[in-house]
Amino acid sequence: METSTTSSYTAKLIDGPLEGKTVATAFLETGEPRPRLELSGEHGKRYVYGRAAGLEFSSENDDRPSAVEYRFLETVFD
Repeated sequence: METSTTSSYTAKLIDGPLEGKTVATAFLETGEPRPRLELSGEHGKRYVYGRAAGLEFSSENDDRPSAVEYRFLETVFD
C-alpha cells in the first residue's frame, strides 16, 4: 500500500474575518499539520487561526491529510 508524501495541504478557514478562504500550507518537519497559522491582512493586521478537529484525506491510503480546518483565534495589530 502506498502512502502520500505531499509536503503541503489546504488550510480551510472555517470562521472569523477570513471565513470560507483556503490557504496552501506546508506540513511541519515532523509531518504534522501546523497547530497555528498567522496570516497577514490589510493595514498591519495579522489573523491568528488554530487547528480545529476537521481533517480531509484524498484517499484512504493517504497518511497525511489533504485539508485541515482552522478556527479564528485573534487579530494582532502591528
